Amino acid sequence: MTDIASIVFGSTLAAIIGIALGVMMPALAMGKAISSALEALARQPESEQSIMRTLFIGLAMIESLAIYCLVIVLIVLFRNPLLEFLTK
Repeated sequence: MTDIASIVFGSTLAAIIGIALGVMMPALAMGKAISSALEALARQPESEQSIMRTLFIGLAMIESLAIYCLVIVLIVLFRNPLLEFLTK
């Protein structure tokens, strides 16, 4: 029974680390993207539409990475395939 407890503990710890990195890295990327877009707008205000459109597409892609990480962490926490394999 301690093997199962250690697997649950390990998967929970991995999920915590995964969600921490999975939220932190896209947040840093979003901050850098917004900062770069504001610098570009300050240099060329006439190309605002193009810069904003590209910024929003990029932010959506970055956010999708964070959501994908959340889905994987939730699968590991609530539907752990390794735990199911070991209990059979």
